[in-house]
Amino acid sequence: MGAYVIRRLAWLPFILLVVSFVTFSLARFGPGDPITVAAGQIRDPEVLEQVRAQRGLDGSIAEQYARWLRDAVQGDFGESFIQQGYSVSELIFPRMWVSAQLGFLALVIIFLVGVPLGLVAARLAGTWADPAIIGSLLFLQAIPVLVLIPPLLWLFALQLSIVPVGGWDGIFDIWWIAGVIAIPIPDPHLYLPLAAFTLPGFVGVARLVRVSALEVNTLDYVRTARAKGLSEATVQFRHVFPNSLLPLVTVFGLALSGIIEGALFVETLLGIPGIGRFLFEAVTSRDYDVIMATTVIFSAMFVLMNLLAEIVYGMVDPRVRLGASRD
Repeated sequence: MGAYVIRRLAWLPFILLVVSFVTFSLARFGPGDPITVAAGQIRDPEVLEQVRAQRGLDGSIAEQYARWLRDAVQGDFGESFIQQGYSVSELIFPRMWVSAQLGFLALVIIFLVGVPLGLVAARLAGTWADPAIIGSLLFLQAIPVLVLIPPLLWLFALQLSIVPVGGWDGIFDIWWIAGVIAIPIPDPHLYLPLAAFTLPGFVGVARLVRVSALEVNTLDYVRTARAKGLSEATVQFRHVFPNSLLPLVTVFGLALSGIIEGALFVETLLGIPGIGRFLFEAVTSRDYDVIMATTVIFSAMFVLMNLLAEIVYGMVDPRVRLGASRD
């Protein structure tokens, strides 16, 4: 297993090199550039060329990429073209942290709700409850975020005044008792974005667990457990439940790699300063260095989380571990 992990990690620099070069080339060959966008009404060719030279946008694509790669290897992702005076790291990492907090919390809620619903649907297969559960979750998934958020805002923010209209103020508020005891409570700004994140996501986990549980229920060791006289609750908890969760290890790893990517529509509609909204603004503004940094970071996270999922899967499933050791 150790040799397999080392081989996979050895591929990481090559993958990032390919991804970064393709992204770099696509951005450069696209129409316009950030200099003309930031210049506004200034159209003096000589001034624009001087600014391009100062920002490293002169020369061939290969020369520009070589300069960017040399700085990126040293941890310098450059300076934002649009928000001048700020480095890319200063702009993207705080926004990634906001998106990561929301994404991870939503991911936990999706699994905490989706797994039990999937197990219940599998247990009640053949009854009306099974299609009712999955059908209801599919209905929630079919509602676009652009359609879901406005009625939620109208009802809970405008009519009932239960939650704020939008914004971001962290995950927890502190509620003081007698000015001495501090109790953390969820911040009201969380509820609407979490609803938008989680409601469409329950069905994927529930359906995967349902299919896995139905398959596990047909295996010999489950039938043997029932033949020994074990109660159905014991069979489900000891045998069906843990083995039904094995496919979720890979799914959780892949989902974990995407929590820092944010969500464009949710963050834009609710005024959340996350990385999804910021990356969209960077693309429309041709902010090259922001685009490059986020692409490389997202790619590295995807590869590393996928590898972590495979390692964890190998730890819980000996067949995978033995197969990797023979490679």
